[in-house]
Amino acid sequence: MRAANRSVAPGRSPRGSRGASGRARGWLLRLGRATAAVGVGGLAGSALLVVALRWVDPPVSAFMLRDLLADEGPLEQSWVPIDAVSESLALAVIAAEDQRFAEHHGFDLRAIQAALEEQETRQRLRGASTISQQVAKNLFLWRGRSWLRKGLEAYFTGLIELAWPKRRILEVYLNLAQFGPRTYGAEAAARRYFGKPARTLNPREAARLAAVLPSPEHLSPAPPSPYVQSRAAWIERQMWQLGPGYLDGVL
Repeated sequence: MRAANRSVAPGRSPRGSRGASGRARGWLLRLGRATAAVGVGGLAGSALLVVALRWVDPPVSAFMLRDLLADEGPLEQSWVPIDAVSESLALAVIAAEDQRFAEHHGFDLRAIQAALEEQETRQRLRGASTISQQVAKNLFLWRGRSWLRKGLEAYFTGLIELAWPKRRILEVYLNLAQFGPRTYGAEAAARRYFGKPARTLNPREAARLAAVLPSPEHLSPAPPSPYVQSRAAWIERQMWQLGPGYLDGVL
């Protein structure tokens, strides 16, 4: 008895084609699962790192690492606890960079709105980053402007605000902020520019250090340019308006 001839009905794929299609779907499914696992692992790892840094002082920041890799000379930075930094400097950086630091949760919506309104008239977007955002950027990210970096900055800012008290955020900022070429942190800056430890800075010296924060590669607190002198005078007035009691809600 002859075996019946098998033929593929019109409109149906051969079994081999179905097998290839199934293997492709399986490969894509495995790839998707692996990508999701990597993403979840990255999120979990970054969250654990931020939580750990609430108690562990970071040995280096992303910005400092860039300078180290450039190998253009020694990098000046000495970590000190916030109690070893003059309250004048703590108040000065808040007055200069983020006067609503004690009130917001990482993002100053008023400052962002003001910056957008100013852009409409001046065709230039001024900075509106909070101290928390600057810590996220300095510690974990790179210089430059891109939507990716902004997205990561927002992510790390949220983590930092959730995991750290304001006192810790300010302590990390004061130790990682750049105050001059290859000079990071309040202690190194105080010794380089004023020949004294950060705990003994007076309000005028503190204001001059805070005045260079927007462009530490090009501005110097000593000797100060006319611009730095003018900005430092404005910062001192803002410090007086905030008053030393402002720090009670932070320190």
